[in-house]
Amino acid sequence: MMVKDIEENYNIENLLGSRARVKILKLLAKNKEMSISQIIRDAKLNHTSVKYHLACLKSYNLVQEKIFGRIKIYRYKF
Repeated sequence: MMVKDIEENYNIENLLGSRARVKILKLLAKNKEMSISQIIRDAKLNHTSVKYHLACLKSYNLVQEKIFGRIKIYRYKF
């Protein structure tokens, strides 16, 4: 196994190693687009946690964010 493969596997484990991130991805896959308030309500997570996990998912390019004034809408990219 090459070093790059090991690094990629490690990153995938970090990404999916969180139940909260998996829960958020499932919600977005099911609902297409959701506001952060909807994600908080449906995932039963607190605001800080949801913001953190959405930032992680955005950094892995799995979630897209649209901003309408003060409202942020998130969608699963695939």
